[in-house]
Amino acid sequence: MYKLRCKSKKAESTCRRLSCVYPDICKHMDTDHTPTIELYKKAREVKGVKKILIASGVRYDLAVQDPRYVKELVTHHVGGYLKIAPEHTEDGPLSKMMKPGMGAYDQFKELFDKYSKEAGKKQYLIPYFISAHPGTKDEDMVNMALWLKSNDFKLDQVQNFYPSPMANATTIYHTGMNSLRNIKNNTEQVPVPKGERQRRLHKAILRYHDPAGWPMIREALRNMGKAKLIGKGPNCLVPEETRDEKSLKAGKGGRPALSRHTGFSQFKKANTKPRVGGNRQRAR
Repeated sequence: MYKLRCKSKKAESTCRRLSCVYPDICKHMDTDHTPTIELYKKAREVKGVKKILIASGVRYDLAVQDPRYVKELVTHHVGGYLKIAPEHTEDGPLSKMMKPGMGAYDQFKELFDKYSKEAGKKQYLIPYFISAHPGTKDEDMVNMALWLKSNDFKLDQVQNFYPSPMANATTIYHTGMNSLRNIKNNTEQVPVPKGERQRRLHKAILRYHDPAGWPMIREALRNMGKAKLIGKGPNCLVPEETRDEKSLKAGKGGRPALSRHTGFSQFKKANTKPRVGGNRQRAR
């Protein structure tokens, strides 16, 4: 957003709009990325500079307004991966984040793939998403997880929303009201994921591919009347219970595989047998 500014001094002096880019990009907003493009070129010419890589921080909804910038970025300044932050796929939480919808992401990805191919490079977009943000319903998380699965994204590191000082989202979290609107006559009640269980559920849904979260997700889907999303089909979110899960649930014992999804205490309990004789270890 280097040197992007309001093109109208009159509009700038009287504007009371909360954002120049939400709910859409203001007609007075200058989206010409020429200053940034020229800055990149000058930086590459500095003696001793071999490579300048940009890994994140791109406001992609503004970038698509000037494809020349996307070409410059993709051709010279992406080192294989570029992180961008759609944050969510659903309008409920996105409206509280003042973020664009997935349409802008799709436009940016199309340009990214096009210019990567023209440059003869294999490069990838890494989207960043958040769970349990104010304005998010359980159904919103399910819809986002279905989008992730349909696009073959399996997120490893994810973030659960945490209220921090000086943020609009924190006000919404504590009040349940939309602080982006006039509070006086505002009757809108914003859904806020609170409590350990619901917050854990939202995070588990975001990581739908992790077996550790499947029992919780299955229960939530059945409660939402979405049991059809449990199974082996391509449109399903999580599989049915496995034989090992059913055995453990029924208390039949068994010997679960020790993996990153199996708690040590669970493994120890399933494999502990009473000893006869031998040395007795002191408990600590």
